[in-house]
Amino acid sequence: MGNLLDLVRTSQLKTNLPEMNVGDLVRVHARIVEGNKERVQVFEGTIIRARKANVDESITVRRLSGQIGVERTFLVHSPRIDKFEIVRHGDVRRAVLYYLRKRTGKSARIKEKRPSQPQVAKA
Repeated sequence: MGNLLDLVRTSQLKTNLPEMNVGDLVRVHARIVEGNKERVQVFEGTIIRARKANVDESITVRRLSGQIGVERTFLVHSPRIDKFEIVRHGDVRRAVLYYLRKRTGKSARIKEKRPSQPQVAKA
């Protein structure tokens, strides 16, 4: 029975996902159904939590909307999610960024991760 569940779960996994980590600024394109119409809504914010599990992988994205914090949790492998865009990679030292809930403005900024430069040995 367990093998059958694993087969169904692995068939639902998305393969074209970017490398997302806590602290990254992302744009999530989610399909929203309103009545009989369906549209794509873009939610841009910082990943404050990432739960890595097989099919149940989820991320929590936070953004400020008029001085009010808005958080949404997205299932990464959900068919309602069209795509993820990484706007910038954040450089953080925590696994969960709940401290951002108390901050707004400049204090809520996250440093951008510097691109890794190849090390050249000097003679």
